[in-house]
Amino acid sequence: MTDPHSSEAKPTRAWVLHPDIKSEPDRRKPGPALEEAVALAAALPHLEVAGQEVVPLPRPQPGYLFGSGKIEELGQRFKAAEIELVLIDGPVTPVQQRNLEKAWKVKILDRTGLILEIFSDRARTREGVLQVEMAALSYQRTRLVRAWTHLERQRGGLGFVGGPGETQIEADRRAIDDQLTRLRRQLEKVVKTRELHRAARAKVPFPIVALVGYTNAGKSTLFNRVTGADVMAKDMLFATLDPTMRQIELPGTGQGASNHNGRKVILSDTVGFISDLPTQLVAAFRATLEEVLGADLVLHVRDISAEETDEQARDVETILAELGLDEETPKLEVWNKLDLLNTEEAEARRIEASRNDHVHATSAITGEGLDELFVAIEDALGEPSTTETLTLTFAEGRHRAWLFQKGVVDGEAQDETGWQLTVTWTERQKAEYAAL
Repeated sequence: MTDPHSSEAKPTRAWVLHPDIKSEPDRRKPGPALEEAVALAAALPHLEVAGQEVVPLPRPQPGYLFGSGKIEELGQRFKAAEIELVLIDGPVTPVQQRNLEKAWKVKILDRTGLILEIFSDRARTREGVLQVEMAALSYQRTRLVRAWTHLERQRGGLGFVGGPGETQIEADRRAIDDQLTRLRRQLEKVVKTRELHRAARAKVPFPIVALVGYTNAGKSTLFNRVTGADVMAKDMLFATLDPTMRQIELPGTGQGASNHNGRKVILSDTVGFISDLPTQLVAAFRATLEEVLGADLVLHVRDISAEETDEQARDVETILAELGLDEETPKLEVWNKLDLLNTEEAEARRIEASRNDHVHATSAITGEGLDELFVAIEDALGEPSTTETLTLTFAEGRHRAWLFQKGVVDGEAQDETGWQLTVTWTERQKAEYAAL
């Protein structure tokens, strides 16, 4: 059997439909929505997008989604273009999927299924793979169809086969639940390992700066520019799925800098957000996005050249709130991709950004605005900290208790005279301790 990822494999011919449902109060602009759906499809290397269109709909039909006339018209088009897969940019019920597959004799994948497919293709770490598998099983449990069969993925299968009868469906559900239980156990072990790594990082006296943003906003390009790392950075949705962390040294020109020496920070690149992110994936990637929750500073990177940049920003803020990001965590907005704007638009954005201390206009490609961003990061992080070793006698138990209460103790050793503590603290905390 030919490997679907090899260059010899024939790509699957796909058609992208965006149902523009007029009855939906918060419906997205159909043009940009279709563009994003096509970009999602293009993120899978073994798909060839042969056609795309917006389908205006007064309201969705319960059994078929579309009306009978539109189904017939589209069916003829798909047959003529030899389409094997139709991607519908929106939710499709199991009944609608089955009926449309029967009518068009093609495989149907809805937005959730497509995003799961991309995530399965991109996940690299053990945790990422397990999270995707769990999200896929949760999704498939509601419909009991094999979302990935059409692509003939050599993934080893998910351990179940959908059947037509009620008994078979129940057996499938049990098989999925058993597999989910196994995956949860494996994930718990992996997460414990990550927690150990995170605890080890927490002992490093460097603040964590997390890059977040809508998918394809340029986070990975910015990350690479700043760190010199080689994270996959392509003009492609969901290019990064697993968080990547690097230690960098800031130039040291901000108010928080000490004697103009650059302070060290850990920069974290995270998975991109997207509107209508499947609920299964928000839950499944919570652990991955915990890197953001533990950050000392969040950089919200925006593609300022995108037509829907404001809507994308709102989607990111909504997901951050759903994840439980502390409102007190400082945030800076990075208006990226200035290089894609014309001269007048770019200048207008620079002026607009300059009026807000928390907004910085940049281009990760040309480097414009990055020096000013570094200064802002330095200032937002506040006081730098230093690591020292303290020797306390047993009579100084109150001092020891204060240090632990403030959470500045990295490690402790005890001998017959007292304690030796390694602490990481700011000058202010050091002064408070001296005043005890």
